[in-house]
Amino acid sequence: MKTILLVDDEAKMLDLLSIYLSPSYQCIKVSSGAEAISYIEDNHVDLILLDIMMPELDGWNTCRRIRAFSDVPVIMLTARNEKEDIVKGLQIGADDYVTKPFNEAELLARIDAIFRRIKTENKTKIEYKELLWDGSAHELSYRGHSIQITPKEFSLLGLLLKNPDKVFSRTHLIETIWESNAFTEDRTVDSHIRNIRDKLRQVGFPVDLYLTTVWGVGYKWISKN
Repeated sequence: MKTILLVDDEAKMLDLLSIYLSPSYQCIKVSSGAEAISYIEDNHVDLILLDIMMPELDGWNTCRRIRAFSDVPVIMLTARNEKEDIVKGLQIGADDYVTKPFNEAELLARIDAIFRRIKTENKTKIEYKELLWDGSAHELSYRGHSIQITPKEFSLLGLLLKNPDKVFSRTHLIETIWESNAFTEDRTVDSHIRNIRDKLRQVGFPVDLYLTTVWGVGYKWISKN
């Protein structure tokens, strides 16, 4: 049974989430961002449901700190439905969002979609110019050096590597990686591509030769350089 870490400062919300999810998942409840970080530093979890509006350490900053050392999938929970807030969460490394009050079936569907995508990725291992994208371990490395990468960045890079020389429009990437999320914008895709490039440059991989922008269309991975 997969483990989901529930993070919310409201005890009633934690209890409600646990009631919804416990038939299918093992649920761990914590009431602050600091507790969440401490827990996942020492324990394995398969997914985090993370409330945004928490005192002291809010969900955005909690997500940033988690992304510094872990690529565990994160779904943000928010009572705010502003597009800017949702885009911000996706840009700092969240995989999805659910607005409160939420529908139980929708929440379960979003969780299942993330696990389904990870299961598909786990069947593939790709090596390109000493860059290793390993779906089974969900790891990215270059010349043996591990690269910290978020789940969305990992999925995005994997899609490009699996389909070299094919141009992907931003719309197609949103529909595939973000699963037609209506609040995902082109700039979110651009932000993730920029993060991928930065991380590959930091380890010395010549990413600009391969991950290219097709102006007015989208992105592709060039295989012949």
